[in-house]
Amino acid sequence: MIAGWIIGCGIEPGQPSATDDPGAVIAFTDVTEEAGLGGFRHVTGARGDRWFPETMGAGAGFIDYDGDGWLDVLLVGGGRWAGEDQPAPALFLYRNDGEGSFTDQTEAAGLDGVSAYGFGLAVADYDNDADQDFYLTTLHENLLFRNDNGIFTETGAAAGVAGEAAWSTSALFFDADADGWLDLYAGNYVVWSPENDLVCTIGRQVSSYCTPEQYEGLTGRFYRNDGYGIFTDQTEAAGFAPAPGKALGVAEADFNRDGRPDLVVVNDTQRDLLFENRGDGTFREIGLISGMALDENGRARAGMGVDAGVVDGSGEPSIFVGNFAKEMVGVYRYTGLDGFNDRAAVSRIGQHTLQTLTFGLFLFDVDLDGDLDLFAANGHISEEIEQVEDGIAFQQPAQLFLNRGDGIFDVARDEGPLALPLVARGAAYADYDRDGDLDILITENGGPVHLWRNDLAEAAFLRVHLEGRQSNRDAFGSRIVAVVGGRRMERRIRSGSSYLSQSEKAATFGLGAATRVDSLLIYWPAGRVDHFTGLEANQTIRIVEGAGRVEPVRLAGREGG
Repeated sequence: MIAGWIIGCGIEPGQPSATDDPGAVIAFTDVTEEAGLGGFRHVTGARGDRWFPETMGAGAGFIDYDGDGWLDVLLVGGGRWAGEDQPAPALFLYRNDGEGSFTDQTEAAGLDGVSAYGFGLAVADYDNDADQDFYLTTLHENLLFRNDNGIFTETGAAAGVAGEAAWSTSALFFDADADGWLDLYAGNYVVWSPENDLVCTIGRQVSSYCTPEQYEGLTGRFYRNDGYGIFTDQTEAAGFAPAPGKALGVAEADFNRDGRPDLVVVNDTQRDLLFENRGDGTFREIGLISGMALDENGRARAGMGVDAGVVDGSGEPSIFVGNFAKEMVGVYRYTGLDGFNDRAAVSRIGQHTLQTLTFGLFLFDVDLDGDLDLFAANGHISEEIEQVEDGIAFQQPAQLFLNRGDGIFDVARDEGPLALPLVARGAAYADYDRDGDLDILITENGGPVHLWRNDLAEAAFLRVHLEGRQSNRDAFGSRIVAVVGGRRMERRIRSGSSYLSQSEKAATFGLGAATRVDSLLIYWPAGRVDHFTGLEANQTIRIVEGAGRVEPVRLAGREGG
């Protein structure tokens, strides 16, 4: 067991803050072994051929598959190549026992016989039947798993979302047309097979895996949900094609505040994409004209993970993109009129990420001070990189950037789990132990999974679970605004973000030393706005669309559950 302590930054004069709290002490503890996840190993299938997919790793996710209120862990196992005597399990499902530990329930849930070289996860109640289903992207046809009382049935082909045999990566569910049914976007990568795999070198003589420049890209696919779990491929009709391929990350946000979900898709060595929702079932790609598609020199970067959220007092969302080594993490803030400003340098994130290769990346309020911080999971693709590049390592520690409250970030000290060198890929967050703060799950390529428990010192919070009625059941696309004193905090309920992974769908508002939320507004996808006042701190609540009331959810930990 490894523990680490990180001292949160104090609020400087003039900076926005939810409270006058001078800073919180963050303590992460690596609880992987004691939680029962120590036996997991991701399999790449590598046997010396250096085939391209072996570098990409796989995702991790949180899912309450049995509906007991405790978040379970879903992991992608990877895969082996044809001809191997024993195939690798594609999926691992661990049930949260509610006491800090997990039990392997893969076989009991009907997931033990799945055969696939898997990559990404997206979790959602796509058929609106009040349980959590999930989508698995693979090197070939994708798989959709329908949940029936905790037992999963694969329905990808029958539902219309298996797609053609293609290498797919990150995916997300979102209600593109506000009809109450969740649609699906699946990012695709490159045209690859063992027959067209290329042999490359780094430097002049060191053999290594190739990069995607040598391969043809694949356009992502958009599937419209026609109701009750049947989808239709509407990629071209909806405006998602033609477009450059090689997608590795996808995130949802309503950048222009028109109440309709937009998508940002980050590509590996191709320009990034921004799909603006026109409101008539179609999208317009505006990445280049908006200023977020390329770096400051007009070049495409190797984008991996992505997230978006409001990180400062402007009230406008910012996009964060994990990139390759020697390419800083991208930071773009929306300025209105379909435009973005590059804030990588001014945010102080850029200078600290030039030597890292970032895959998983997400925004979350790690110290419960009211603003969104940034976590980056790092690791290179070439073991040989240290022979040819000074200062760039194969195994790299993760990075935690603490938001001062104004979109300027300080790097947390690399102590405890944050000092561990990893070949990290997928990363997700959730309050798995229901104590109010947010914990971290990370996968390594060809290695273990890591669960880092957040043992934050006392700080107030409000956690919000939404349930749609006229809107989709998961309430994806809902915007929640909490007002504490004179400060507004914004969270969005959604699928996707990071890299190949699925974080929890609840919204967490850190309140610092505040004892209540003065006002809470829910902007539902169907157009309704609910307003609640005087909500006490240190509780989790459930709000059903149109019910007009708040239902407390009993927690463990600080509330004596």
